[in-house]
Amino acid sequence: MTRTSEELPSVDEPATSLGDRGAIALLEYREGRHEALGEFVREATPLLWHTVRAQGVDREAADDVVQNVWVALVRNAQTIKEPHAVLKWLLITAKRAAWETVRKHRDDQHKRTELPDDLDDGAVAPLPSAAPTPEVEVLRNERDRALWGALERLPERCRRLLRLISLADRPDYKYISSAIGMPVGSIGSNRGRCLAKLRDIFETEQGAETWQA
Repeated sequence: MTRTSEELPSVDEPATSLGDRGAIALLEYREGRHEALGEFVREATPLLWHTVRAQGVDREAADDVVQNVWVALVRNAQTIKEPHAVLKWLLITAKRAAWETVRKHRDDQHKRTELPDDLDDGAVAPLPSAAPTPEVEVLRNERDRALWGALERLPERCRRLLRLISLADRPDYKYISSAIGMPVGSIGSNRGRCLAKLRDIFETEQGAETWQA
């Protein structure tokens, strides 16, 4: 008599494939004979492990993925409709779990690269540089060059006053007074007028937008 596609080899007959042995193990597990499934686990685990590894999962993670696949089989043992397909079910489940593991690993690596303090070996992440970028430095140099050019167009008395004032955060008006022969009381007002002239020259040559840069 020809065996139909729905029939399984009996336990007494030698199984012709790992898939057949998996089907027998699943049916026996459903009937409470768990030792048959244990033997199938030992047989199929190397295949599942290499399948997971082939998806790019590392060794340590592959062990966890395979273990979770077997846990999933036990949970779904009563709902798998086709025992003949149990090996295929395991392989598909293993691949999907491996893909998810690889995706999570990549996401984690991406996040770690965005956290400069999350480094191995106690290394200290370099802090972002406070130095200006090259384009900012170029613009600043150009502005300073233009500003000094405008300064040279001021009257001598203004040039000397502004140079002396720029030498310190809190200029000594008495020293400036003696250096250029200007009364202390008039230094502030003269400073304002000289700066206004400097601004006019600078804006005429460079434009108001450059002055505000």
